[in-house]
Amino acid sequence: MNPADRPLSFQGHGLLDRRRFLGCGATALGSVALADLLGRQGLLAAASSGSPPVPVTGTNPLRPRPPHFAPKARNVVVIFCAGAVSQLETWDHKPELHRWDGKPMPGGPAVTFQGPAGNLARPQYAFRPHGQTGKMVSDLIPHLAGLTDEIAFVHSLTSKSNTHGPAENFLSTGFALDGFPSLGAWVGYALGTDNQDLPSFVSLLDPRGVPQNGANNWGAGFLPATFQGTTWSAQNPVRHLSAPGIGREADEAARRLLDGLNRRHLERNPGDERLAARIASYELAARMQLSVPGISDLSTEPAHVLRDYGADDTANPLKAAFARNCILARRLVERGVRFVQLFNGAYASGGELNWDGHNQLKAQYDRHAAILDQPAAALIRDLGQRGLLADTLVVWCTEFGRMPFFQKGAQGRDHNPDGFTCWMTGAGVRRGVSHGLTDELGRAAVKDIHPLYDFNATILHLLGLDHTRLTFEHNGIQRRLTNVEGEIIREILA
Repeated sequence: MNPADRPLSFQGHGLLDRRRFLGCGATALGSVALADLLGRQGLLAAASSGSPPVPVTGTNPLRPRPPHFAPKARNVVVIFCAGAVSQLETWDHKPELHRWDGKPMPGGPAVTFQGPAGNLARPQYAFRPHGQTGKMVSDLIPHLAGLTDEIAFVHSLTSKSNTHGPAENFLSTGFALDGFPSLGAWVGYALGTDNQDLPSFVSLLDPRGVPQNGANNWGAGFLPATFQGTTWSAQNPVRHLSAPGIGREADEAARRLLDGLNRRHLERNPGDERLAARIASYELAARMQLSVPGISDLSTEPAHVLRDYGADDTANPLKAAFARNCILARRLVERGVRFVQLFNGAYASGGELNWDGHNQLKAQYDRHAAILDQPAAALIRDLGQRGLLADTLVVWCTEFGRMPFFQKGAQGRDHNPDGFTCWMTGAGVRRGVSHGLTDELGRAAVKDIHPLYDFNATILHLLGLDHTRLTFEHNGIQRRLTNVEGEIIREILA
């Protein structure tokens, strides 16, 4: 076509003939290939979103990385009470329940998660004022109640599920479905760790077992496998860490040989992030053979420390075992482990091994609180006395709360995802504040309502991370811990 004969809208722009189309296509494909090669070698400019770079071949994926902005906290300890602790027997004082005890809930649901609803039931423990703030806390947890002046409570959290497994997922990963990275994995991906001889993320399992959704709570999901949590406990140190029957010199020679073979294999497969992650994991395991035995040996702890935590309680061996996990959590923080997840309670239907108080709530909670209370409070006090709370955020959480009425024919409460309590203390947290409200009977959040997205966004914020910028592309979607939601709970920040 003669340029002069083209329509006016095309003048000066030129239509593509076959030769020019093929030329432009070749240039475009070359640009795509170049961008891919530069990305694999870590030579592209940082993304404008500020997301941390995906670990690339030839680098240490656990190397320390800077946050998005100056952090308040460098480390996190999450005390996760599995089974859904009743807010009405612990942190959320509802005196109206005494007046309504034994009466039907006005306009309440006839059927809840596990069947017909019964009548309203008063709190099963007395509440008393504590500290300078006069915060009303239950007698169930006297040691933790003594710390209320140091704690920021959020009384108006909500979950997307009333079932333990999906609700654990939602709390730990931001999604009720399986397959998404846990909070600790996101933190390790973003920040790495200062101690290269220990994992960035450790999950200390309850002496009674694992939570209902197990590894989803510490899994890496679609992030590189390097960032998943390492399960551990004081009574069961990391399994298969030592090489029995092999002398030190032979072991070191075998490691050197394996390292050489791994490097050669990695050079032949540039850009294979899964291979790089596996090699990094093997190298970390080798270093852990030297570091873990020392950190797990609590015989070096003074007798008064064991006593303060309750680790010497021979009358309650489960409490003593959990107390040792709490001491181990402090030792891990001392050595620079970025994220420590400390479980209290294990999966079992009916609340025999966890806080799932459907049947005989008071009898069950008497047992569980005796395991939790003194060791958890001692951990927080110990971190403070050693100056570690200045850089450490401590989080207490559970997957949802409990209804204000008993289940019909039982002496326990059903699941309630519509209003419950979690809290924080330590680095960057306001002291002695209570934020958000549930209604006068504790059925649902009514003021300053926060989905768990907000709680997780606040944890990331205290670590210097913008939850909207901490992303990872998976199946064409820029995924993040808070999905497309989440607001920082600024009212609890110092």
